[in-house]
Amino acid sequence: MDLNEIQDPSFLKECSNEELEKLASTVRNFLIEKLSVTGGHLGANLGVVELTLALHKVFNSPEDKFVWDVGHQSYIHKILTGRTGQFDTLRQYQGLCGFPKRNESEHDVWETGHSSTSLSAAMGMAIARDMKGEDNSIVPIIGDGALTGGMALEALNHIGDEKKNVVVILNDNEMSIAHNVGALHNVLGRMRSAHKYHWMKDEMEWLLKRIPAVGGRLATVAERMKDSMKYFMVPGMFFEELGFTYYGPVDGHNFEDLFENLEYAKKTEGPVLVHVMTQKGKGYHPAESDQKDKWHGVGPYKIESGEKIKATDAPPAWSDVISESLRGIARKDNRLAVITPAMILGSKLEKFKEEFPDRLFDVGIAEQHATTLSAGMATQGMKPFLAIYSTFLQRGYDQLVHDVCRQNLNVMFGIDRAGLVGADGETHQGVFDVAFLRSLPNMTLMMPKDENEGQHMVQTAMEYNDGPIGIRYPRGNGLGVEMDQELKRIPIGSWEVLKEGKDAAILTFGTTIPMALEASKELESQGLSVRVINARFIKPMDESMLHDLMDMNMPLLTIEEAVLKGGFGSGVLEFAEENKYYNQTIERMGIPDRYIEHGSVKELYKEIGLTKDEIMKRLKQMIPEKKQRA
Repeated sequence: MDLNEIQDPSFLKECSNEELEKLASTVRNFLIEKLSVTGGHLGANLGVVELTLALHKVFNSPEDKFVWDVGHQSYIHKILTGRTGQFDTLRQYQGLCGFPKRNESEHDVWETGHSSTSLSAAMGMAIARDMKGEDNSIVPIIGDGALTGGMALEALNHIGDEKKNVVVILNDNEMSIAHNVGALHNVLGRMRSAHKYHWMKDEMEWLLKRIPAVGGRLATVAERMKDSMKYFMVPGMFFEELGFTYYGPVDGHNFEDLFENLEYAKKTEGPVLVHVMTQKGKGYHPAESDQKDKWHGVGPYKIESGEKIKATDAPPAWSDVISESLRGIARKDNRLAVITPAMILGSKLEKFKEEFPDRLFDVGIAEQHATTLSAGMATQGMKPFLAIYSTFLQRGYDQLVHDVCRQNLNVMFGIDRAGLVGADGETHQGVFDVAFLRSLPNMTLMMPKDENEGQHMVQTAMEYNDGPIGIRYPRGNGLGVEMDQELKRIPIGSWEVLKEGKDAAILTFGTTIPMALEASKELESQGLSVRVINARFIKPMDESMLHDLMDMNMPLLTIEEAVLKGGFGSGVLEFAEENKYYNQTIERMGIPDRYIEHGSVKELYKEIGLTKDEIMKRLKQMIPEKKQRA
């Protein structure tokens, strides 16, 4: 079958199981081929091919609502809803989004990129459906790893209590982004081993009813005994205690098994949970045999071998730089412990875990818990380092405010993927942390210009004992600078001049420093002298240097790869107002007041006007004309 001919999933209703098997194979080969060029979430999608086909055959999208949790496993859903021809543009600038997108298709009813939101959204849709008197199915699809998120458990509790008609599909591949952790994962493990329960119950009822005279009464007794039988056969029937009818485990790669259980679920009144077992990466050997789940999200690769296509002799990844710095410090200071919310691989913490297994705590997808856990450790004199992506730190904001900053606890935050991240798009752009951290009392926030300064910032955070402190660092690789052997403490709140100049000054930090230096150098050839300052401490700022600059009435341009609203530039404006520098020229460049979609970082820079040429243009407008003539 030509996948490009698919416009909507209705054709599946007439497909035989044999035809669906062939279609599943075609879809897998298509994904393996396309993602070898564009990259993307390969493992998760290969694991849900049959499940997605079965869902679209049994239910009727878009009347029935599929709510994908995280959403990185929705590629097959996109194929079945007429978007095959766009896969050459997957995750590329102005191309097909790697997550569900409501403006792409009426079949995408919920946008997401973070885990554990689907059940709450589905409950909201179910309430709205019932209030409007409609009759359709609401089908959230959630992975086992996402159940460690507190929102998911809150929603399960609410759905079970309200007895709403919601069909929850639990896609259980025993992995999220990495191997799952926690007691709930162990509960699911016991359920997997007890898959014969429903079959035995049904068979026993049928046999008892065939016994002459007493069969009916025995069947009634057996019905009353079923709860005891259930607990005997399936230890800890967690979901049924929450009010769900539980079906499973179901073989997620067997169409007959899927159809039988999905049809049961569709007809069952009240909340239902269908526990589906899938294999992440199924159908592609390198991904199937991946024990560390490095095929969760991939860049381009060679199809035949699975070898990743990467630049040779690239500088170390920023996550590696921070992780290695932590390892070195941990050897000397046993107060250091590292916490991660299911991101050991993403934060490059594998080596730390190997060397210090008792000092690394993976709490699963539970960012709120991770934040307050770190706070609790800090009250006892430990030095916890929470390694967390900027976009995921948003999920622990109340804990930052209430548990960490309010108590002024010595928690270190390694804020990974800070700034634009590119292909993962608006749900993952780490551009809000400067604004939401800068406003918090007691918070210190810094960002290094290169990996050498980055390792010194880890040491600075370790020695800092006056409250919470965060280090922002971007996605990708460092600059390849020479690394000092001895770590040192950087004075808190200190900036440094990278290039002298007298006509204007650029205040910037982290990833935007190189473009600022390029702009300054090119302006110098045009007769303009622009100072470039590494404003590495976003909070507190170097007030002494700011006073010097403003006393000279030097025009200031702030540049940040973060939102302008409430950002670093806003802090400079606040300083000028508070200190009555009313005639000071200050302009700001950064992320505008909108969500930034997917694309390469270079393309996104151009879209939002964060380029060397735009910097030069702004400075020429800011510098008085008489200085330019001189």
